[in-house]
Amino acid sequence: MSLQNKKRGLGRGLDAILQSPETDITSTDISGNYVAGAVAELNIDFIEANPFQPRTDFDDNALKELADSIKTQGVIQPVTVRKMGRDKYQLISGERRLRASKLAGLKTIPVYIRVANDEQMLEMALIENTHREGLNAIEVALSYQRLIEECNITQEELSEKVGKDRSTVTNFLRLLKLPPEVQVALRDGYISMSQARAIINIEDKTKQLIILKEIIDKDLSVRQVEELVRSLNSKNNKVKKQKTVLPEAFILKTEALAKSLNTKVKVDRNSKGKGSLTISFKNDEEFERLISLINKD
Repeated sequence: MSLQNKKRGLGRGLDAILQSPETDITSTDISGNYVAGAVAELNIDFIEANPFQPRTDFDDNALKELADSIKTQGVIQPVTVRKMGRDKYQLISGERRLRASKLAGLKTIPVYIRVANDEQMLEMALIENTHREGLNAIEVALSYQRLIEECNITQEELSEKVGKDRSTVTNFLRLLKLPPEVQVALRDGYISMSQARAIINIEDKTKQLIILKEIIDKDLSVRQVEELVRSLNSKNNKVKKQKTVLPEAFILKTEALAKSLNTKVKVDRNSKGKGSLTISFKNDEEFERLISLINKD
């Protein structure tokens, strides 16, 4: 059956889309009312890449396996495209299938044709890709961040769109706060997402990189990483809780002020000399008394 004959059997809506020679139909989505589920067969060279594709790494061996399958079975699941003009279509989702089809030597490929604006394209590409195996955690996180920023939605709205718990979305986004070295290690599979999430709990970047090196050099488990992080945080907390020793002059003057005011006086001071002076009182009357004493000439 020729491509033209196939077009005639696809219904008025899809036929209109295929035969519209110039129009960039990107402002509204008419597929739901006219051609939902309809499939066309397009020249594979008419389809250009999706600029919003969140996936950047494609395993060559996996692509070859898919290409071999396509040679035998054909493309089981059509890709999704939008029409941009005469013989010009832009991929919305299905880049892995498109690449494998080209590798298999196909001249045409089955497609769903949709009308989508840029926001819809990004959403559809993201949702399809984040449900696939092989998309690394950094790619997912970058996709989430891009959708939030470019489509102006909240984390709650994003979690609904991708069908994930809000906490899951938050955990992915937190990965982008890690140093680039840690993100690359996660992207390339040297550490797991669980290990990366443990590293996030260390505030100091230098220590984060030290832990990264420990994980890789010693092949630490997630549990070992978590214990290492807890140990470091415990030491940090002890250091923070250590009080700075007041100079003797401060102690003497504080004691003299407490005696003069006949109440408790507390001084806190850090190593840089910044601090606070706290004067205690029991009731309103004592407050008034202390104010009077302080305001005396």
